[in-house]
Amino acid sequence: MAWLAISGSQVPLRCWFERPPQPRSLVLVLPEVFGINSWLRDVASRLVAAGHGVLVMPLFARTAPALDVGYDAAGLAEGRQHRDAVTAAGFQSDVDAVMSWLAQEPELAHLPLAGLGFCFGGHLAWHLAARPELKATVSFYGARVSTFSPGGGPPTLQLAAEIPGRLLVWLGADDPLMPADEQQAIGSALRAADPSAERLQCRIAPAAGHGFMCSQRSDFQPGAAQQGWQSLLELFGQIAEV
Repeated sequence: MAWLAISGSQVPLRCWFERPPQPRSLVLVLPEVFGINSWLRDVASRLVAAGHGVLVMPLFARTAPALDVGYDAAGLAEGRQHRDAVTAAGFQSDVDAVMSWLAQEPELAHLPLAGLGFCFGGHLAWHLAARPELKATVSFYGARVSTFSPGGGPPTLQLAAEIPGRLLVWLGADDPLMPADEQQAIGSALRAADPSAERLQCRIAPAAGHGFMCSQRSDFQPGAAQQGWQSLLELFGQIAEV
């Protein structure tokens, strides 16, 4: 486990990288607005224990390349400030740089690629899932996808029809940042793009708020977190077996 600098985008990317001796896949992890903090590094270690390599990407490399703030009002305010400077185009440039780096790593280049995002990273996970390199992606509580796209343009939800791989979207039933109309819009868009629900799925965790996966957040919901974790391991395991 180590910090890893990847060049090739408009700015260097300070990523967190971990891998087991023989990884089954490589998971690109997209953080919350709080940056690559101890909880995200713990997520990486848990994925490695399950046999997957992990690269946690920085989402705010242009304004706060080493962001790591706490789950308090000050941390949230700072994180949102940097979030508002992110554009989908800049994010895709960063992913391009990661893909170029992977292509030059013989022990990684052949691995199936998966994506995983939380909070704002869960929003950007939709943009990641639309790339042809991704076999499967899991998005946890990515708010505002039905009304907004980073940097402007059509709402991110419109990408549903362009996603070539598998996407699993998890929402909290009581998430104040994702009201009922947005949750319904997400379900409708995924069903329209994949009526069989074989590739695109939306699951709603009962009695769960925003951030229910994170043990450091006040909305942590252990039961829902366990279900979410088990579902992502199953999905990533499936693409590793193909």
